[in-house]
Amino acid sequence: MALTNELKSLQKIQCPDGKCVLTVYLNTDPSDPDQQKGEWKIRLKNGMKRIDEYIEASDNQEEKKAYKKLRKKVEEEIHGNQPNLLKSVVIFASDHEDLWSVNYLQVPVETSFHWEETPVLEQLEELQSSYPRAGVVMPNNDEVRVIDTSLGEVHDEWSYEFDSGKEEWTFKEGLASQDRTASGASHVDKFKQRFEENKYRFYKDMAQKVEKIRKDHGWQEIYVVGEPDMARTFGEVLQTEPAGYVEKNLNKKETKHVLAEVFD
Repeated sequence: MALTNELKSLQKIQCPDGKCVLTVYLNTDPSDPDQQKGEWKIRLKNGMKRIDEYIEASDNQEEKKAYKKLRKKVEEEIHGNQPNLLKSVVIFASDHEDLWSVNYLQVPVETSFHWEETPVLEQLEELQSSYPRAGVVMPNNDEVRVIDTSLGEVHDEWSYEFDSGKEEWTFKEGLASQDRTASGASHVDKFKQRFEENKYRFYKDMAQKVEKIRKDHGWQEIYVVGEPDMARTFGEVLQTEPAGYVEKNLNKKETKHVLAEVFD
């Protein structure tokens, strides 16, 4: 479940006796000047150690046992997923209600560690305000990728290809543009010429599909990513004014790299 969809559930969690919820916000952003040598590892170790020392000073043996178990689980999770680290990690963990929420985000956070009666959600709520539900649209000549995202997480992704015979956009699974390329250079050149001559009309048809997705998924913003001419043309035919443009051809890039460019 996406982190934004978990917020209401997290708000309801309350320890019945004392403190039992571990909240971790860890900045792992490799572009951060303070992270060039993996300093997050030191911050993770020190942050968890400080909570450990605080709990050790108490006489609550059950609390000590619960925290040590969660600490080990959190540290193993993060260290075991170093190749998957993006800009931050947000974790909510507790034996109460079997809470285990791990989120690798493409947006930065301020590193902090909390052991409380409830999940500490203030920073998550601020992130939601700064990075609301949004759509990323990537127009190309024969293909348009659409990404549904919030907090730099991917909720869903769709791809549409242009049927030159019917002159319409159709939903597709996998990459199909390679088939068109393999059909011969002459055919490809004619298709590109035809598309270029009618680009505004063809994109307007696709923009209607994007607007429907926007309404269905509650996007508050739309970003357009693509070569300058294509991106600007597509932005012009959208009913919703784009919140921003990334004028690069990223159609063959992994989704996480696309989001990194959009929310950098």
